[in-house]
Amino acid sequence: MHELNQRLANLSPEKRQLLLERLKQVKPNAIGPQPRTGEPLALSFPQQRLWLLDRLEPQNPTYNIPQAYRLRGVVDVGRLRDSLNRAIARHEALRTVFQERDGQPQQRILPHLTLALPVIDLQPLPPQERERQVQQQAIAAAQFAFNLSQGPLLRALLLQLDSADWVLLLTIHHIIADGWSIGILMQELSRLYVCAALPELPIQYADFAVWQKQTFGGEKREVQLAYWQQQLAGVNSTLTLPSDRPRPAVLTSSGATQSLRLSASLSQDLKLLSQKAGVTLFVTLLAAFQTLLYRYTQQVDIAVGTTVSGRDRAETQSLIGLFVNTLVMRTDLSGNPSFRQLLNRVRQVAFGAYAHQDLPFEQLVEELRLERSLSHTPLFQILFQLQNLPMTPLSLPGVEVSRLPFDPGTARFDLTLEMVETEDGLMAIAQYRTDLFTAQTITRMLEGYQTLLAGIIANPDRAIATLPLLTPAEQHQLLVEWNNTQVDYPQQGCLHHWVEQQVEQTPDAIAVVFENHSLTYRQLNLKANQLARHLQSLGVGVETLVGISTERSLEMVIALLAILKAGAAYVPFDPTYPKARLAFMLQDSQVQVLLTQSHLIESLPQHPAQIVDLESDFSTYPADNLQVKVTPDNLAYVIYTSGSTGQPKGAMNLHRGVVNRLLWMQEAYGLTTTDRILQKTPFSFDVSVWEFFWPLITGARLIVAQPGGHQDSHYLVNLIQSQQITTLHFVPSMLQVFLQEPGVENCQSLKQVICSGEALSWELQQRYFSKLKAQLHNLYGPTEAAIDVTFWECHPDSQLGKVPIGRPIANTEIYILDEHQQPVPIGVAGELHIGGMGLARGYLNRPELTAEKFISNPFKPGRLYKTGDLARYLETGEIEYLGRIDHQVKLRGLRIELGEIEATLLQHPDILACTITVIRDYLAAYVVLSPQASLNVEQLQQFLQQTLPDYMIPAVFVPLAELPLTPNGKLDRSALPAPDIAPVQATFIPPRNPTETWLAGLFAEVLGQERVGITDNFFALGGHSLLATQVISRVRTHFQLEVPLRALFEKPTIAGFAERLETLRLAQRQVAPSLAGRAGRKDIEL
Repeated sequence: MHELNQRLANLSPEKRQLLLERLKQVKPNAIGPQPRTGEPLALSFPQQRLWLLDRLEPQNPTYNIPQAYRLRGVVDVGRLRDSLNRAIARHEALRTVFQERDGQPQQRILPHLTLALPVIDLQPLPPQERERQVQQQAIAAAQFAFNLSQGPLLRALLLQLDSADWVLLLTIHHIIADGWSIGILMQELSRLYVCAALPELPIQYADFAVWQKQTFGGEKREVQLAYWQQQLAGVNSTLTLPSDRPRPAVLTSSGATQSLRLSASLSQDLKLLSQKAGVTLFVTLLAAFQTLLYRYTQQVDIAVGTTVSGRDRAETQSLIGLFVNTLVMRTDLSGNPSFRQLLNRVRQVAFGAYAHQDLPFEQLVEELRLERSLSHTPLFQILFQLQNLPMTPLSLPGVEVSRLPFDPGTARFDLTLEMVETEDGLMAIAQYRTDLFTAQTITRMLEGYQTLLAGIIANPDRAIATLPLLTPAEQHQLLVEWNNTQVDYPQQGCLHHWVEQQVEQTPDAIAVVFENHSLTYRQLNLKANQLARHLQSLGVGVETLVGISTERSLEMVIALLAILKAGAAYVPFDPTYPKARLAFMLQDSQVQVLLTQSHLIESLPQHPAQIVDLESDFSTYPADNLQVKVTPDNLAYVIYTSGSTGQPKGAMNLHRGVVNRLLWMQEAYGLTTTDRILQKTPFSFDVSVWEFFWPLITGARLIVAQPGGHQDSHYLVNLIQSQQITTLHFVPSMLQVFLQEPGVENCQSLKQVICSGEALSWELQQRYFSKLKAQLHNLYGPTEAAIDVTFWECHPDSQLGKVPIGRPIANTEIYILDEHQQPVPIGVAGELHIGGMGLARGYLNRPELTAEKFISNPFKPGRLYKTGDLARYLETGEIEYLGRIDHQVKLRGLRIELGEIEATLLQHPDILACTITVIRDYLAAYVVLSPQASLNVEQLQQFLQQTLPDYMIPAVFVPLAELPLTPNGKLDRSALPAPDIAPVQATFIPPRNPTETWLAGLFAEVLGQERVGITDNFFALGGHSLLATQVISRVRTHFQLEVPLRALFEKPTIAGFAERLETLRLAQRQVAPSLAGRAGRKDIEL
């Protein structure tokens, strides 16, 4: 009883109080021995769950319990083997196997089981090789595939390294034991090894299983179920913990383990904080862990799993068996509470969970009717545990026994954090899926947890959103090292001054070409000077806003340069814009002068500005350079960009930012006088700024495309070849179209292509390199920050699987912050903020919006621009763009990255372009197919199902000849047509063939439905795991097919399941049976 009292003393106050109250109660339904008639017995609830998991993925080692012990001393191998077999004889659970009858599992207790204890002699090997073999053997033992129906379900192995140096490897399947059981087994082995007597066991595990099934029901079950239904109402069943790899459609058991020891002082401080706050250490550590998850995911509804021993009755204390149950700890972290306030919330959650801990987890999942997926576990994907009971060690006389650490290479959940109390302090052990996470990410997470705990001790009243999360080294790396971009470029004035300087160097070189006309640098400069003086005569001066509405032409280039020379800032008005939009921009900007072309004057909306016809003669004005006192801190241009209110907003950009951007570009990509740059971007899009002025400050040649030419890929291919273009820009949407144009491979003059304006997909990058040899650069930047702020060079042999936006350009800082302006860890998504020289002054006439979007830099003097874009840092310091914050999609409680679906769809060889959107409550895919493609919806869905979970599969696919684009070449989502095809409806669709007819009868019978249509989801109609096993059992018998249980989870409709059966039938070369012997309901409505 001493051990029992010690275990009781070590329980948390909540658990101890509940246990004492239950043990004090009069229990007329005591657990008693059941008659052993030789007939199989029922499984307990937790056994039933593990059996189902094994049926889903047979012989999966995930639920093995591996143990490894180093034994230093003289070991009597025969005595150790006999001790193990005596323990097996003592505990029926250790000689139990699990068999299936009519789709129902049953446990069968073997009357005798003798376990071998083989010895592998490693003594002949060199010492280093011995240790390597120990690790390999330990991993192999941990990953041993048990057969539940045959057994035995435990395995032992001895490794001999020397005459007095041994390793004992013991692996037990979780279905017959739990962590508590391992302590019992070690204690009994210790006593049996010295031939000590053990008291008789009053009951066996099978007796408990029968008792549990008999007693847990009725009112008790309903009360507990009602609690959990209320507690988990509306729970987000997936936690979007940032991963390093995309979540596969079917997770594997591959995993790894890492650990971190907390200092003794921090461990003690956490215990003291818990005592002062009146909570257990478990509650404190769980609250901190949920805070960590909140900071990683920015979700305030955090649900994690935990386990309880399930041994609240005295009869179970000395039994080996599976008693544990899984609870869901769902905490509301909204409102940014202090950590002390959060402790109270978590305490209430824990107390409620413990008070209703008897409802089997699998029953809870079935009752909640959650959407099942093989890509994630139901209700939670992260488990948290505190191991504060001392594990009874193996004790052999004359032998020093210690646990041997090793990584079993498996994982049951996306992430399990186990906190273990040791004599030296708390140990944090993280087991994680290697399908999702790298070792570096988990290391960083453990270090972040430690930093968070230390911050909690320092100030438990601090709000959880601002508690420290980054280590000092990581914070310095994110804020300082990766923003070390300072470059001292020459400060030679404004943008037009750099052009004038180039005019002095190459006056007679061709500066600009439009169709059959051209201007030298001298001619361009003279004409711009004359027009600038005309503008001055109209009152234009420093910071005057001058409108310009022209088609691409030589006059456009002259006019832009002239406006700058006059000291003014240009405001482009694209003549292709709708009149209403132009009218708003004219009214909002209040331009006093508007430059245009004579044929466009009548098409402009009414406005009070003075019109300047660029086709007029300005040759009477002096042609020398103007001397205007304009500085780098004056405005260069105001470009209107889309606004969230539906009205555009004008971003005011300065000469300093634009010049810095162009000087960086020249340093990075190095134009020469032999280069020819194509100007094709509409001048209402800020990419046009570098297209116009980069060549003009470097002596290169500017080739201006004809009006509308930027949207004509055939014209562009011909122009590139005829003008020997070396550099041009594409928005990815237009690049996609361009690459489909016949003859694009002949554009051999191209040296570099620059992409920006949209996310550049991996698939498009690879398609580009299959067509062209020129360099491809991916740039990113908003209109509010002088064109571009990050850069990345694409490589055809890259294995990244994604295209980053790279690192910040010169004199620019990038910060990825959460909504509380805290820097997020590497790999975690946050809002991208921009600082440095390129920031715009703000928005024209929008002081409130300027104050909202341009904020003080919390890390150094200056401002930051809040982009509204989601991004994250990669391990190497590059930045990955993740999309717009306001375009995140949540469907049926699941957060979905539309870009992930698009990227997967683009991997299909017949999909040239696509976009995904949400229409009401379903996903719609718009696809551009290759000319020879003949795909249907089902084929596309099947293609996606190979890598994506079901909830990410679009319900409808809309074929388009091409994706609609804006004048700037970006995807125009507003122009996507409404789908003519409705998604799958909840209407009855009858079977179409004999197999579907039989399955419809079977589904209806098992589910208790009058009829089941071929598109109805088995689980949505109330099906659950046990019913699924019954279906599979009947199907196997009827069709004489070996059908895995997971087949029904992967294809839960009759149509899909029938197709899977046909695939299996062909693979197994079986003949479909006749329907003469069809079982099931006969009143199926066809």
